[in-house]
Amino acid sequence: MPQKSNSFSIKNWSQDDQPREKLRDKGKATLSDAELIAILIGSGNREESAVALCKRIFASVDNNLNALGKLSIAQLMEFKGIGEAKAITIAAALELGKRRRLEEALELDRITSSRSVFEVMQPIIGDLPHEEFWILYLNNSNKVIKKNQLSKGGITGTLVDVRLVLKNALEVGAIALILCHNHPSGTLKPSKADKDITHKLKHAAQSLDISVLDHLIVTEKAYFSFADENIL
Repeated sequence: MPQKSNSFSIKNWSQDDQPREKLRDKGKATLSDAELIAILIGSGNREESAVALCKRIFASVDNNLNALGKLSIAQLMEFKGIGEAKAITIAAALELGKRRRLEEALELDRITSSRSVFEVMQPIIGDLPHEEFWILYLNNSNKVIKKNQLSKGGITGTLVDVRLVLKNALEVGAIALILCHNHPSGTLKPSKADKDITHKLKHAAQSLDISVLDHLIVTEKAYFSFADENIL
């Protein structure tokens, strides 16, 4: 007799493989990423439970949530047991997680370290496929007055308009700047162009009594700080 398609629904799993009950009884922190996604999709396919299916999906992206969030609806639907509705549910959940992180970062409006700059900027530029150059404008309390995308370019680099940076600084009354850009390649080593634009902006800003406090290169998981490395 053919196996029923709902035989792998959560209610039919063994007690040790029921993430809903595990979350209820032991707390959400005890669940793996795959178990959390399994709760969303509810069931797997005829051959595997939702948890097993989600583990397989995660394995395809090296168990990386950020990489999973980049999969399209069509790519998710390539996995047996993931139809359009389930794919959309997964995509929506991951987008909510990304937006939550961004909102938390926005609350960190006072810059206290290079790490706090990374927390603000990583959700914005950390996983982009192209390079973007941003400026954080700060007041005398090191609070961010404004975040501004200065340029958007290809992976080979961006163009930075020094005059526009200083014009914006004067308009908002900033006394300090932090430069940020991403490296889609994942490398954290600053290029000669990165160093040149940093020095160019630093010297230009000094004439207006505006300080360049740091320049961060941001990738998906890490960052490089010019200030921390004493090359500002």
